[in-house]
Amino acid sequence: MPKPVSHSFRAGHPSMRFASCTAALMAGGVLLASVAAGPAQGQGGEQKPPEPAQGEQKPPEPAQGDQKAADQATAEQQAQAKDMEEYREAAAKLPISAGAAECVWTGRRIASLLWRDDIDTARRYIDLYDRFGCSSEHLKLVFRCVIRQGPLDPKAADRLASRVHGCWVSPDEPTTASSQATTGSTIKGGTIPN
Repeated sequence: MPKPVSHSFRAGHPSMRFASCTAALMAGGVLLASVAAGPAQGQGGEQKPPEPAQGEQKPPEPAQGDQKAADQATAEQQAQAKDMEEYREAAAKLPISAGAAECVWTGRRIASLLWRDDIDTARRYIDLYDRFGCSSEHLKLVFRCVIRQGPLDPKAADRLASRVHGCWVSPDEPTTASSQATTGSTIKGGTIPN
């Protein structure tokens, strides 16, 4: 009968040296990673600007920041007041199925999206528009009005918004002189707008 082979590891055995070497390398790697991460965590995300020299004065940045914030708040209030006035105007001039705020909001977006050839997004808004019980006939008239006024500069989003609102409030009116003036420079002979 053969003798059972014992797998005893001694300090000098090659397997033992490999295991202890691997353990030492892993411990060293963990130690190195923790030491390297320590100073990086201690640094803040924000760095302070350098302090001015004794002869220099700090510029009054907070006052300029306050002025910018006040101007921005005033501009936002004016835009909100303009939007509310546009909704009131539509409610006064149009029947409830086209003049309700939710119909005006979704309908103007649909007309703008259709103008920009974003049919998929417009289709999603049309589902919402129909759920509100808004007039699909009015939406057709508005888009027809927008198209009949001719091409617009694609970078002039504010002109498109004002044109869509004008057509929303009165879709049967002929093309206005102001819309002809704004599109006159953008029309190319015989081309279709992209």
